[in-house]
Amino acid sequence: MEPVATWIENSPYAQILGIAIDEITSERVRLLLPFAEGNTNPGQVLHGGVVASLVALAAQAVSRAALAADAAPFHSASLQVTYLAAAKAAAVVAEARLLRAGKELGFVDVQVRSEDGKEIAQGLVTMRGRSGNAEVALPESRGDHGETEPGPMGPHIAKTPFMGRLGLRVEHMTGGTSRIVLPFRDALTDAHRGVHEGAALALLDTTGAMAAWAVTGPGPYRASTPALQAQFLAPPPAEDLVAYGRAVHRDAEAHWCDVEVSGTQSCRVFLRGTVFYRIVT
Repeated sequence: MEPVATWIENSPYAQILGIAIDEITSERVRLLLPFAEGNTNPGQVLHGGVVASLVALAAQAVSRAALAADAAPFHSASLQVTYLAAAKAAAVVAEARLLRAGKELGFVDVQVRSEDGKEIAQGLVTMRGRSGNAEVALPESRGDHGETEPGPMGPHIAKTPFMGRLGLRVEHMTGGTSRIVLPFRDALTDAHRGVHEGAALALLDTTGAMAAWAVTGPGPYRASTPALQAQFLAPPPAEDLVAYGRAVHRDAEAHWCDVEVSGTQSCRVFLRGTVFYRIVT
C-alpha cells in the first residue's frame, strides 16, 4: 500500500485541500478532510468541487491498490456524484469500497460523511488503467461563441474562498453560457504533475453552476448541485484549462448544464460532463 500512500502524500492538490490518510487496503480506502475555510463557499459550506475531488481521489486510491502496478496510468473513466446534504463548518470522511476489479478497470463506491455520521454525498466511479497503451488523439474542443461578458456575477466568483483559492477566472457568464479558466500552477497538480482530477472536477462543477446562474441572473436565491456526472477521456494535461458551460434545459428551479473542459494550448477535450443544478427563486 506504500506506493498509493506516497501518491496521495506527494500530490500538491491533496496537500492544499488538507487530505489525510486514515486507512488504505486493496479493498477499502478511508480519507479525512478537516474543516478549512479555504475549501468552502460563502457561509462555510464545503464546495461541491471539493467533495468531487474527495470522491475521485479515494476511488483512484483504492483502484491503484487493487490493480496491478503495470495498469498505470490511471484516470476516472466515469464518475457520478450525488450530493445528499451540505457540510457546513464540518470535517468530512470519504470511504471508498472496491466493488470489483478487472485487469484494467476498477469499480468503486464512495461514501462521504461528516465526522458525526451525516451523509454528505455518494459517488460511483469506474476507474481505468491505460496499462501503458499508446495515447490516442483526443477530440478537438468546439469552443464557444467567443463572447466575453462576465455579467453581474462573474467578477465576484473569484472572491469566494475555494474558487479564489483555485484562481478561477470567469471570462463569460451570460445568456445561459459560461466560460471559466483555471490557470495552471504546481499547487493544483497530482503526483505526476498534471492538473489533479479533483481540480478539473471543481472547474467542471463551477462552470455548470455558472451556466445555470447565467439563465436566472443574481438574486436572493438558494442554490446547490444535487448531482454531477463526468467522464475523463484522458488524464488532465499540465497546462491552463478552460471549461465551456451551456444550459441545455430548465424546469422551474432545476437546470441541466453540459460542460466540456480542454487545455488552452492543446485545445483537446479531456473531460466532459453534466451538472444538475438547482436554484430556488
